[in-house]
Amino acid sequence: MLHSVSLSLKDHVFRWGERTYVMGVLNITSDSFSGDGLIDASISSGTTVMAEMLDRAMLQAHRFVAAGVDLLDVGGESTRPGSQPVTVDEELNRVIPVVSALASEFQTPISIDTYKASVAEAALEAGACLVNDVWGLRADPGLARVVARRGVPVILMHNRSSWVHAEIKEQLGGRYIGMEYSNLVEDICNELMESVELAHLAGIADENIILDPGIGFGKTVEQNLELLDRLDEIRALGYPLLLGPSRKSFIGYTLNLPPEERLEGTAASVAIGIARGADIVRVHDVEAMTRVARMADAITRRTPQIT
Repeated sequence: MLHSVSLSLKDHVFRWGERTYVMGVLNITSDSFSGDGLIDASISSGTTVMAEMLDRAMLQAHRFVAAGVDLLDVGGESTRPGSQPVTVDEELNRVIPVVSALASEFQTPISIDTYKASVAEAALEAGACLVNDVWGLRADPGLARVVARRGVPVILMHNRSSWVHAEIKEQLGGRYIGMEYSNLVEDICNELMESVELAHLAGIADENIILDPGIGFGKTVEQNLELLDRLDEIRALGYPLLLGPSRKSFIGYTLNLPPEERLEGTAASVAIGIARGADIVRVHDVEAMTRVARMADAITRRTPQIT
């Protein structure tokens, strides 16, 4: 049983179990694994670059909203294997103008994808209402305090990423090899609950916690496939579940396809994930995946359809 049956963000109410919600990704980077980074790496930095980046972000957001997206997730630092970390100042320069512009133009709730407390604080001040932490409150001790003080929800992701175990191929991108788990799903559940305990210690309520099993983060191709098939065991922890399989390398290595050709693999992963209990799917191809989610809901949740 879920600790909370719903979550309110802005004027939107997310009723867990009624339907699947779609989170659209806005990568304010130049080196995203998915190939959809909104910063042009070929152009030198400056005012012109930032203006172009903002225009691209808004154009993509308009497209996502028109397609029926439920959440917009803004991130300014790539998490692909081998990527270089960015400074706090650089991350702020990338994401805050975008969050501010989105908040002034759309009613769609905005998530800030960061593990840094200072970036989260500034983004929440600019109009974000949800924090998406790929390190599950383990990277920056101050982030849990920011979330608790602001009373906002947080997505806690499982992550064992280590560049030591990363292998990168030119067409397929990075994957993890030699990752050892005593018991894959049991270990992930235990480590997610350690993040939940960090949230509780900071004063974050259960109704403000969403879990993400971390598809692609510190897991081999085979482990990602198994985890996706066993998502219902993560859902049994009692928290809403976010799934982010979109264009990930486990799809690329399974189908031998580059990121831009992983639409069908993503669709299959999203559909299976919904059947296993995912409440939110985080995706790049919003138009297609919104349709996949609606169809999967019609099959698994018997939701009313447009006639």
